Amino acid sequence: MPQRAADRSADPVTDDQPGAAPAAALSTGGSSAGDGSRPVADLGTRLARLLDALWRPALLLAALFAGWWFVAEREYMPNYLVPTPGQVWETMTEDWSFLMRNTYVTLYETVLGFVLAALLGLGTAILIVYSRTMEKAVYPVVLFAQVIPKIAIAPLLVAWFGVGLTPKIVLAVLIAFFPVVISGVAGLRSTDPELLDLSATMGAGPWKTFRKIRFPNALPHLMSGLKVAVTLAVVGAVVGEFVGAEEGLGYVLLVANGNLDAALLFADLFLMSLIGIVLFAVVEITEALLIPWHASRRGGVPLATS
Repeated sequence: MPQRAADRSADPVTDDQPGAAPAAALSTGGSSAGDGSRPVADLGTRLARLLDALWRPALLLAALFAGWWFVAEREYMPNYLVPTPGQVWETMTEDWSFLMRNTYVTLYETVLGFVLAALLGLGTAILIVYSRTMEKAVYPVVLFAQVIPKIAIAPLLVAWFGVGLTPKIVLAVLIAFFPVVISGVAGLRSTDPELLDLSATMGAGPWKTFRKIRFPNALPHLMSGLKVAVTLAVVGAVVGEFVGAEEGLGYVLLVANGNLDAALLFADLFLMSLIGIVLFAVVEITEALLIPWHASRRGGVPLATS
């Protein structure tokens, strides 16, 4: 028996014996940590995921651009209606300072309107959730204000506040306000009642419960509403510029339409879209920083079937 035990201890550990896999894993892990191959692998994985996420929209945009170029270059539609990409680029380079000045105006109106809508919408959602009386009093008014076409009240806002920045900001707030309220109410009400009972049992007050439980739990819903609201704020600012303005991308759009300058109109539309995309990306990055723990932010969770 001692001789058999000695022979067994002297035998090399094979792959099918217990302990072989951990030993191999430890040796592999040590070598990968030492030679620095793991960070390189992580970087390559992230790059592969980025390319996998971008190639489909890039391919679609390339197809749309090719179709636009083909139609405009062959003049299936007159160039004063559909300009060529080269004409649009030439207009953007020649009128760059003019376009940038008006882009800044619209961007300022949009950002300020969005921030005000986010603050007012979150405050209204908190009042609705925490007060049954405020819910019955405020919620119908919010719904009534949402169903009113904003283009219909834009002239009234211009008559009240003039042709300055104020009516555009007010209109952006009115359009972006409703998604924030709805998503905020849904998020604040989605908290598990057992967590609220546990918090009350442990002596936490309303403010601490809101800060530690309700608000973090509501962030996924709230960020979804903010992403909708930031794109609608662009629409609100531009609609306000349609009615009465002396600057801004909406004003440039009216000028281009009146002069049948399709190249300027297309350049203006491109800049409007760029503002919305950039602001949406900012909110998306903010969401990734605030709620990296949520299921929608995990790279391994599929959002659609392939």
